Amino acid sequence: MEQKLRVGILGATGMVGQRFISLLENHPWFEVVTVAASPRSAGKTYEEAVGGRWKMDTPMPEAVKKLTVLNVNEVEKVAATVDFVFSAVDMTKEEIKAIEEEYAKTETPVVSNNSAHRWTPDVPMVVPEINPEHFDVIESQKKRLGTTRGFIAVKPNCSIQSYAPCLAAWKEFGPKELVVTTYQAISGAGKTFKDWPEMDGNIIPYIGGEEEKSEKEPLRVLGRVENGEIVMADAPKITCQCVRVPVLNGHTAAVFINFEKKPSKEELIEKLVSFRGFPQEAELPSAPKQFIQYLEEDNRPQVSLDVDYERGMGVSIGRLREDSIYDYKFIGLSHNTVRGAAGGAVLCAETLTAKGFIQAK
Repeated sequence: MEQKLRVGILGATGMVGQRFISLLENHPWFEVVTVAASPRSAGKTYEEAVGGRWKMDTPMPEAVKKLTVLNVNEVEKVAATVDFVFSAVDMTKEEIKAIEEEYAKTETPVVSNNSAHRWTPDVPMVVPEINPEHFDVIESQKKRLGTTRGFIAVKPNCSIQSYAPCLAAWKEFGPKELVVTTYQAISGAGKTFKDWPEMDGNIIPYIGGEEEKSEKEPLRVLGRVENGEIVMADAPKITCQCVRVPVLNGHTAAVFINFEKKPSKEELIEKLVSFRGFPQEAELPSAPKQFIQYLEEDNRPQVSLDVDYERGMGVSIGRLREDSIYDYKFIGLSHNTVRGAAGGAVLCAETLTAKGFIQAK
C-alpha cells in the first residue's frame, strides 16, 4: 500500500479504544490520525484525556500522545479527517446505532466492536476466516443508507471466538448440539484488577446479555447471504452459561458437542489444524499464520501459557475426547480483547481493504 489509510478511533480513551491504538502502532496499512471520545475528553491531548487510565501492557504510542481528542458527537468534523473509523464508543444501544449510521452517511466506513448493529439484517457480522462472503450484504446496506462508500461492519462477541471457529472447521460433520460454559476475563468488562479489586479470588455467575449472544451469534456467523440480508443457520442448537472469573485476559470455553455424523478424534483434530481462510490466503498483516492450534497436553490450553498465541489472534483448543453423554467434549481459549475485540475488528478492516470496500477518500 503506497500511502497508509487514515484511521479514526471512536471511543479512543476506553479499554478497547486503547487496544486499537496499541495494535495499530506501526501498522503497515493504517495510521491513527484522529482520536474521538466523549465531550468531557474533547479538547485535551490524548495523553491528558487518558491520564492514569492507560490499561495496556505496552506504553502509549508516542504518535498518539499529542493528538487532540475530538468530540465523537461532532460527526462531520471527525469524518472529514479520516478514510474510515473503528468504533468502540460507550453509549446506549440506540445511541450507538444512530451515531454509527451518522458516520456511515458521511461516506466513512465504520468497523465496529459494538453489539448495537449485530442484528441489523444488512450489517455483516464477520470472523474473516469463517464468513468473509457476508461482506457482500454491504451493497444492499449502502442502498438503504443512500451512500456510495459509507457502511457499517461489525465483529461478533468475544465469548464465541473460543468455540465458533471449531464449528466452521467441523462443518462437514454437521455440528448438531452444543452445551457451552464460558469462563470470561475481567478485561471483557473493560476492567483491570486495579479497577475491580472485588474480582480478586472471586467468581460471578452472571454477565449481562452474554448468554444470549453466545447462543445466537454463532448461528449468524454460520449463516448465509440471501436477498441482501444475512439469514441465520438452523444448526447447531447452543445452550450456554457465562461466568466471570478472576483472569485479566482470555476467555475459556468448556464445550460438549453432538454431530450428525460422528467423526473420529483424529479427523476432528486434522480439520482444526488445517483450517484456513481468506486472511491466511491473502497474508493480511494481522492474520495468524495458524488460526487454530491443537494442544495435546492434558493441562492445556492455559491462559498464562496460551492466551497470546499468534499475538492474541489465534485460537487454542485442547482436551478433545469422547464423552459419556455427548459425542465429544473440548476446551477452547481465545484472547478476548485481541481476537475477541480490537484485533478481530482490525482483521475485518484489513479484509475489507483487500476486497476493495475500504479505500482512501
